[in-house]
Amino acid sequence: NIAMAAQMTDAHRRFLQVLMFHGIMEGSEARKSHRRCCEIHKVYYAHDKLDDFISTINSHLQPLFMQIRKGMSEGDGRAHYALVNLAETEITKMASDYTENELELFRKTMDLIILSENGFASSTDILNLADQLKTKKMKKKEAEQVLKVFVEDKWLSERNGEYTLHTRCIIEMEQYILSNYQDVARKCNICHSLAIQSQVCESCGIGMHLPCVRKYFRAQTEPRCPQCNDFWSCDIP
Repeated sequence: NIAMAAQMTDAHRRFLQVLMFHGIMEGSEARKSHRRCCEIHKVYYAHDKLDDFISTINSHLQPLFMQIRKGMSEGDGRAHYALVNLAETEITKMASDYTENELELFRKTMDLIILSENGFASSTDILNLADQLKTKKMKKKEAEQVLKVFVEDKWLSERNGEYTLHTRCIIEMEQYILSNYQDVARKCNICHSLAIQSQVCESCGIGMHLPCVRKYFRAQTEPRCPQCNDFWSCDIP
């Protein structure tokens, strides 16, 4: 389709290269990159057209089973953009970068995080799994090093010895998590994206991201569940 091909410019290609290099970009960074790419290649730039700019790239990535997806940081609610491989929606996409026992440690860490009440797993709990691996046991020192790599590669985030899934991991593995953890994985009732760190209504069981909770209840004097209208008993962050 020549008309479609004409839409893709060197500005789009440069933006894609930058995103491929970083793997994920925070919204403000993506906007800066959009502007820079358009200025370098003298392509029409409009500050509010980033999503249109990205959907042009996505129309060309479709045959390659790739897509730039927008997601949200569960910590602060900021938008992020990540390049996702649609052909491999499971942990298999990590297989080329990690050994079998490293992948097993990641899966077990994921279990701990998703099955926890707050969406975090302590380093102690994760390191205790290292010598229980079926593939090949790991020494604690080795496991600490592997966790460090998962953080550097943006699969996990760490704060004061507590680990959670990185925004990149949630964007890339949303479908995998929803289908493999059907009993516990839930979508946020407000933004309809997968919610790992969330608050849950005690009455009806719906979940909401912490930034979505903050935003939704901002103007309400008495917080009530958007689903069942019962009093929201969790502390508003």
